[in-house]
Amino acid sequence: MKIKVSIMSRLRRRLAAFSLMEVTVGMGIMGTTMAALFSGFTTGFFTIRMARENLRATQIMLEKVETIRLYSWQQVTNNGFIPTNFIAKYDPDAQTGTNGLIYYGELYITPTAGVITNASYTNNMRMVTVKVRWKTGNLDRSREFKSYISRYGLQDYIY
Repeated sequence: MKIKVSIMSRLRRRLAAFSLMEVTVGMGIMGTTMAALFSGFTTGFFTIRMARENLRATQIMLEKVETIRLYSWQQVTNNGFIPTNFIAKYDPDAQTGTNGLIYYGELYITPTAGVITNASYTNNMRMVTVKVRWKTGNLDRSREFKSYISRYGLQDYIY
């Protein structure tokens, strides 16, 4: 009877616990899984952040070009009327000191004679180039947008 109890208790102890090797392998698998999970989260959040910043840069460039389309031809061709450098914030409605990312922009209005050749309307057109640059962490980023405006464009339709 004593032998049966001893064998039963050994069998229970063997079945009830894990060996050190099993625990080590299990912790290795869990560690690898957690590292992959957090790496995926970090990459996903960074990708979303970059997409938001790209979208805001596009909005800033479009805003500048659409504003220029509303000026008269004399204002567009007058050097110094439209500022060539500007600063735009990521969130213009945020409280003071919490605006976050800042975009630095440049705007150039140049004749189209070098771009469009042998056309009678080149004196009535200008090429607008808007460049925006900013930093995402330590990464320098920039976007550029080019468009054309004409003397007889949108501004003639405003009352």
